[in-house]
Amino acid sequence: MRIAVIGAGGVGGGFGAAIAKAGGDVSFVARGAHLAAMREHGLRVEGDRGETLIRPVQATDDPASIGPVDIVLFCVKLWDIESAGEQIKPLIGPGTGVIPLQNGIDAGDRLIPILGSDHVMAGTVAISATIAKPGVIRQTGTFMSMAFGERDGRASPRAEAFLALCRNAGFNVMLSDKIAVPIWQKFILLTAMSGGTAITRLPIGKLRDDPDVFSLFESVMRETVAVGRAEGVPLPADVVEKQTATIRGLPPGGVASMAVDLSRGNRLELPWLAGKVVELGRKHGIPTPANAAIFAALKPYANGAPA
Repeated sequence: MRIAVIGAGGVGGGFGAAIAKAGGDVSFVARGAHLAAMREHGLRVEGDRGETLIRPVQATDDPASIGPVDIVLFCVKLWDIESAGEQIKPLIGPGTGVIPLQNGIDAGDRLIPILGSDHVMAGTVAISATIAKPGVIRQTGTFMSMAFGERDGRASPRAEAFLALCRNAGFNVMLSDKIAVPIWQKFILLTAMSGGTAITRLPIGKLRDDPDVFSLFESVMRETVAVGRAEGVPLPADVVEKQTATIRGLPPGGVASMAVDLSRGNRLELPWLAGKVVELGRKHGIPTPANAAIFAALKPYANGAPA
């Protein structure tokens, strides 16, 4: 299979490198200093899972130079979905599947008007990784998993073929016929982790043993579950308990990508995380005070460090 990875950051770089190492025909779309370093030195992933170096690496800033592929792993930030969706049209052939792997819950809905419903799949990943310096991805912890599937739950040859490829790549992978459930399960975890680690500016190891602080995480998750069920997602009864256990088992240095962006003075995905919970709460008449407080506290930083 031919795979194109759009955005070679922690998610795209980490999973794309694993698939390339397993023999996949992977092309990366990147830009700036990161692209230049990849072309000169290759793409390096380092951290608790060991080291992977893809050299030479197929990397470009022009999707048209790649041509149609079988699967697109769409890994740009949430504010870039529409613009990047337009830019990847040269990658789309008759049977191409595009798997959005963003944080949040609405990336696929936003891509369909651009690429068409036949091409847009759905997916979610679990990994703690970020660009340490141009050409280098740093991963914290050993967890690394992907769930994906067709939005309507049907079996498809492209999904089965991609599943087989991922099984050789060394990370946990699941082809789901109810992909909205794992996407929302991650969203529940992420709203808590992104909000909690960002507003405190601390890693999870400094937070989870304090009952007053951790009650914020639990409140955020319960509000997110409530709006998810109101949206019709059949979330398990014990989803908060399981995600709480996940947070308690994360590496102590773990922080959400939004907290990393905040520390670097970058734009935040806040409107699509805590902001999305608040929006859906208003839609369904469900109170979301914990998410609203996080949204209000971080809103001045949403477009980067205040001038």
